[in-house]
Order: sequence, then structure tokens, then C-alpha cells
Amino acid sequence: MCGIIGYIGNKKATPILIQGLTRLEYRGYDSAGIAVIENDKIEVKKDKGRVSNLENLPGINDLKGTVGIAHTRWATHGKPAKENSHPHLDNDEMFAVVHNGIIENYNELKNDLISKGYHFISQTDTEIIPNLINYYYKQDENNDELKFLRAVRNAIMDLKGSFALEIISNKMPENMIVVRKDSPLVIGKGHGENYIASDIPAILSYTKDFYFLNDFDIAYLSKNDVKFYNTDLQEIKKETKSIEWDSHGAEKGGYEHFMLKEIYEQPKAIRETIGTRLNSSKVSFDELMFTKEYLSGINKIYIVACGTAMHAGIVSKNLFEKLCKIPTEVDIASEFRYRDPLVDDKTLTIYISQSGETADTIAALKLAKEKGAKTIAVTNVIGSSITREADYSIYTHAGPEIAVASTKAYTSQVTILTLIAIYCAEVLEKADKSKIETLKQDLLKLPTKVDEVLKNASAVKKIAHKIYKEKDMFFLGRGVDYAVSLEGSLKLKEISYIHSEGYASGELKHGPIALIDTGVTVVATMTDKALLEKSISNVQEVITRGAKIIVITNQDVENKGFETVIKIPEICTEISPILSIIPLQLLAYYISKEKGLDVDKPRNLAKSVTVE
Repeated sequence: MCGIIGYIGNKKATPILIQGLTRLEYRGYDSAGIAVIENDKIEVKKDKGRVSNLENLPGINDLKGTVGIAHTRWATHGKPAKENSHPHLDNDEMFAVVHNGIIENYNELKNDLISKGYHFISQTDTEIIPNLINYYYKQDENNDELKFLRAVRNAIMDLKGSFALEIISNKMPENMIVVRKDSPLVIGKGHGENYIASDIPAILSYTKDFYFLNDFDIAYLSKNDVKFYNTDLQEIKKETKSIEWDSHGAEKGGYEHFMLKEIYEQPKAIRETIGTRLNSSKVSFDELMFTKEYLSGINKIYIVACGTAMHAGIVSKNLFEKLCKIPTEVDIASEFRYRDPLVDDKTLTIYISQSGETADTIAALKLAKEKGAKTIAVTNVIGSSITREADYSIYTHAGPEIAVASTKAYTSQVTILTLIAIYCAEVLEKADKSKIETLKQDLLKLPTKVDEVLKNASAVKKIAHKIYKEKDMFFLGRGVDYAVSLEGSLKLKEISYIHSEGYASGELKHGPIALIDTGVTVVATMTDKALLEKSISNVQEVITRGAKIIVITNQDVENKGFETVIKIPEICTEISPILSIIPLQLLAYYISKEKGLDVDKPRNLAKSVTVE
């Protein structure tokens, strides 16, 4: 979950590295550091805390080297401290390494290196890597230009776990080596220069042409060239892919925070996600070539994801079962992969990951694939790891999402899953045609209706001002509104640090109602007309016990005694979560802002969870 960036070219590396780290800080902000080659020596500057601390270190702006690597850390092994900050050097200061991932056998390797005379100053798993490279470099009696490459190859073959590595050496001051296994890394191709980063947005302002690495691809870079090798050190060919994202998407664009910007980008993101996939006759996916015969043979659908993406899956479960008449299960990726799920060639599995790099989700996909299931990846990032593993890859078009708390990615995921469900239903010829037509028409109206909800942001802001000092909150909903309650609660936890829980309204009497006391705030979502009366009854139960109520609804609830009501436009129940979540996104945002917290970079969290 750390962020890494590298540069090799003719320009001064430090400003480029610092800017890249600033754009990658959502991946971790426990410490930051850079290493550049200066007069055939590796110069390192690093410190704990934010990138701004690094920027202010004495002498950092005096570094003139044109080859450099940098890192922003989310701590795993070793507390946030200067000595644990990356980059790490070997004992002879010949090699500098930055690393994203976890080396599972580092203790074994560390003890072996200690027995060979190496010493260590950090508690990290990363420090073994430059020393391991040092060891293999010294063992190699040849002195050709591939000696550096061989040392890196030999070192990575000893590593167990996940890693994305950038390595520089004062022995090869005009070169850099990068390699990955189960951790994201892209190379941006420039003119007489090359860029390396964990995520595309960090370097999008410099290039739109990218190389995507597979596991154990080793890239050997100079300013004018990138050569790729496999672990047998045979050269392999790779082509660049062009990315359509606008670099302005990775900037705030006048908004105070990325999260607020991304909330307001949802109409566009939904519109782009729908794109040409929806027309008057049918939903089409060039990525999917399912036949009626194949889908008729499917006896179960699994939707697998983590966090917010899993909540998007819970919303869509209802649609797949209602439209396709196929039992559908939603599972947490980290649980799915360890419980020997009942998956076979008659199972269709769908994996949702905004980044396409979520470690547990990718591992779950690989497991299902081994068991014979067809796999669909739903992601926002072209060339991401999950797309290379899945049988089919379907892209949302949300654009770069920088804030740690996901907003537009979620609504885009629900949108695309709705389209997939409709597509499958149309292939199967099972669903009520009038129902499908209504869904299609409402999907086309979605961007306009999201705009309507956003126009009511000031009302949500006023509510936030009243309740931001709360210590506990509860979110209630039935049916698809239950999924909204889970996501609304998660948003509040993530960025305001208020304890909150999302519950199915009917479960209140089975324990949770014991937590309701005078003055506790309860947020209830009610968009399903068929369940409205039961939802109202549940809310009355908490009012009776002194709770303060905020209701999100598109139904007529006048004269029901609710203290605060936020109205949203009417729309099909199945896709109402796309509208009802927006006031809750805004509520979490404004509460966090009222509390003076770092909205975009909440404590202990990172944007992409690339380690277990």
C-alpha cells in the first residue's frame, strides 16, 4: 500500500519525485524519502511523516541528480520512524531500493545475511533487499553491463511475498531496474526520459503511454530505452498502451478536497460508464460474449470484493437474482479465498476492485479460476493486475479517484453491475421486458438525477454542523437500502472516526436496539415502496427510545414525526442506492470537515490495499 515513483532522464529528478509522491500520498503517509545518484554516489533524504516534511529537509533542493527513486510509506514492518523510511541502502551504499509489498521470508533471509557479515539499522522487511543484491553482485566474477541485472534477478528469486521494486546503483549510474510481483507498478514512456510509479495518476501529467509489467518482468531502464527480461534473463518485447485519462482528474480543480470533487464528478462518471453500452434495443458488452446456452448452465453467481466495492456487490445481488433468476452470493474476498468455496465450471464469478490491485480480490479470483469458474473483473484502471488474471475485464470510466474514501468509483460500480445484470437477463430471455425497459430508462436519467441530489448539498452541510460531535451513529435500511446503510456507515467511519454501524432494519429487535439511547443519531434510508411501512415502523421504534432521526427517502413520509428528511428523486428501487448514497457521502464529508480532519488522507488507511 506504499507509493513508489522513479525518474530517469535529463531533468533534475527531485522536483519530479516530490510531485509524484504528493500525488501518491493516498497510498500511505507514515514517512517519505528519495534517493538520487549524484556524482556517482547515492544521496538519500528521508523522514517520518508526510511528504511535506520531506520537502522541507535541509539540502533536498540542492540535489541535481537526474536518476532517482522515491517512496511514501504505509507502515507494515517497523513503526513509522526515520530509520524505517525508504529508500534503503546496502551496507556498502552501492544500491538503493524502494519497495511496496511484504517479504514473508525476510527473517530467514536477514539471519542468513547477518551470518555472512551484513548488519541492519531498520526493522523493515525491505532492508534485506539491497543487501541481498549486494551479496549476489559481489559473488558475480563477471564485470559486464548485465552484472547489475543478474544480481537483482538472483535476489528476487529468493524473495517470498509481494513486491514492487525500484533499484538504482552507483555502479550503473545511468540505469535503473524495476520489477514486480503481486504489487502494482507502471512505466511511463517519455522522450529521452522514463517514469515509474505505483499508480498512473502520479505521472499522468508527463505521459499517456505506459508499459504494464507482469509478475517477474524485470525492466532495465536508461533515459532513452526500456528493455524487459524474464527471470531467465531472456529479453521480452512489450508494447505501450495509451491511457485516456485527463491529467486534470488527478488535481483538485478548485475544490478544497479530492473527495468533494469526486462526489461532484459522479454524474459524469456514471454517464461515461454507461457510454454506448446502453441503447434502445439492448445492453451490449464487447467484452462479454455469453451465449444463452452458457448462462443457462450457470447455477450460481458469486460477487467478490472488499470494503466499498463489496457494498456495490450487495446492491447488485438483488438485480442478478430478480432479473436472471440465478442464486447470487456476495462474499468478502479475504474470507472467500480461505474457506474452500463451492465453485466449479457452472459458477460465474465477478470481482470488483477500483484499482484492480486489491490483493485479496486477485487471490480470490485466481482460486475460483483454478476451480473452473469463469471470472469477470470490474475495475477502473486499464492494465491493472486483475485484468491480466480474469477471463473478462469490464472497465468503469470513473476517471482517477484520489481520495482514500471511495465515492464515484462506488456509484460507477453499481451502474456497471446493473448493466451486466440486464445484459445477462436479455441473453437468457428470462426477465420481464417492461421491467428491463424501465431500468434502462432510469439508468439514462441517472446523471441528471444525481445532479438534482447534489443541488441539496447545503441542507446536508447544515445537518452535519448539528451532529458532528456525535460519538456513535447508526444507519438502517431494508433490501437495497441495507447496502446503503453499510456504505454510509463505512464512509463516516473512514473519514470522521465516529463509531457507526449499519444494520438491516428488521434486525434492530435482535440486539442492536439495546444501544439506542436518548440523543443518539440514527440515519434511515427508505426508497423501497413495498417495504416503506415496515421501515417506518422500525424508525418509530428508535424514536420511542429517544433517538434523533435523519431520513433519506424518495417516498411520501410527511406527517410521520421525522425530525429531518432529505428527499431524493424517484427512481427504480433497484438502482436507488446510486442516489441515496450521495447525501451520506456528503454527510461524512461535511462532518469530517467540521471536525478539522484530513478528509482525503484519513489515519491508518490507504487507497489501495495491495497486501494481505
